[in-house]
Amino acid sequence: MTTLDHVALSTADYATSLAFYEKALAPLGITVLMKFEGDEGNTAGFGSDNPFLWVGDGGKLTGGRMHLAFGAPNRAAVDAFYAAAIAAGGKDNGGPGLRPHYHATYYAAFVYDPDGHNIEAVCHAPE
Repeated sequence: MTTLDHVALSTADYATSLAFYEKALAPLGITVLMKFEGDEGNTAGFGSDNPFLWVGDGGKLTGGRMHLAFGAPNRAAVDAFYAAAIAAGGKDNGGPGLRPHYHATYYAAFVYDPDGHNIEAVCHAPE
């Protein structure tokens, strides 16, 4: 079986993005597990057991943006993610709520991170 191991995001402002992701992902149990900071650049690895999201230096983005969806254990965690992400400087792209056009119990919230990436928390469980 093949699985996705990790994803790396390039940021225009590492410190701002690091602070955003630390606050926005905390309600989902995702924290910084590793950091490499120094003369060759900066990057931080986020996860719960192993780092699966790397956020690092890269400069201003000129191409397309990414959409990342994080699974949440319940709807309250989706709500907490959204509140934390907005408080951390994220921009609203769809507040917490059901998205029945995906399926009947698709409960999600969407924010844009400091670089314009669409970040989502989703819970598929009923209630």
